[in-house]
Amino acid sequence: MTPARPRLVVIVGPTAAGKTQLALELARRVGGEIVSCDSQQVYRGMDVGTGKVTAEERAAVPHHVLDVAQPDEVMTAARFVELADAAIADIAARGKPVIVCGGTGLYVRTLLLGLFEGPGANPQRRAELAAKVAESGLPSLHRWLREVDPVIAAKIDPRDEKRVVRALEVYLETGVPMSEHQARHDHRNTPPRYPVLKVGLSPEREVLYQRIERRVDQMIASGLVAEVERLRSAGYRPPMRSQEAIGYAEIHDVLDGRLELATAVEYIKRNSRRYARRQVSWYRGDLDVRWSLQPDAVDQGELERYLMDPSRDPHVP
Repeated sequence: MTPARPRLVVIVGPTAAGKTQLALELARRVGGEIVSCDSQQVYRGMDVGTGKVTAEERAAVPHHVLDVAQPDEVMTAARFVELADAAIADIAARGKPVIVCGGTGLYVRTLLLGLFEGPGANPQRRAELAAKVAESGLPSLHRWLREVDPVIAAKIDPRDEKRVVRALEVYLETGVPMSEHQARHDHRNTPPRYPVLKVGLSPEREVLYQRIERRVDQMIASGLVAEVERLRSAGYRPPMRSQEAIGYAEIHDVLDGRLELATAVEYIKRNSRRYARRQVSWYRGDLDVRWSLQPDAVDQGELERYLMDPSRDPHVP
């Protein structure tokens, strides 16, 4: 008999909403461990700008899927799930409750519901598309993608060669746009890979924006510029995907002489606000999330009972 998968409490929401605070409090309460679900905190040396938990917090509560890649590596949702699955299995094998915490919506969804795989890679097709990139540039391929699959093209950064090529490959191999394949893989009708209780934090907009501004100011005070300088000295610069993250891209512009620091700080705040709006929009489509305005409003006793009482129905927390 296949053993039951461990139940999870998953904490989601926009940046600066208080997810880390809630996860740490709950983990201490139940003796649990935390699996990070953040696409930037996977990178070593990127601590200040990603809001990574401190060494003291990690010593008090074990964290997983942090610092698992160098900044020049590409982290995919599939790779994240592989690492998260292994961490969850390890935590559960030691009898510890599992708390998943993070704001990367695609990672959360893929961990819980799986990912549309599509056709296998076709080396010849990819070589043809790579040749087109070399001949006419990546923007031309993104324009082509907009013509055949405007839905998926709107979701892909025109500079993201890997994803642009993959979307075109799927279309050329199947004759069906990737967006249609994804729509057929309807997450609403997909049973979760783990029993799960999802909790969301979503402060009022003005409160959230104030928190974002304070967080950015604290990042600058805590040495974000020095952190980016260290990354540059190690050879990590744009257009590496990790170095185009909010906070890092703007400081690279400062160090390259394209921006004044004060202007860059305002850009980081603005871009973080925009990112928070996108995160809220992404999660609002998930009707299973139980929303609260702040960590103190969450009934942690309910979360504890869900994690600790195996007799409870995992689908009815």
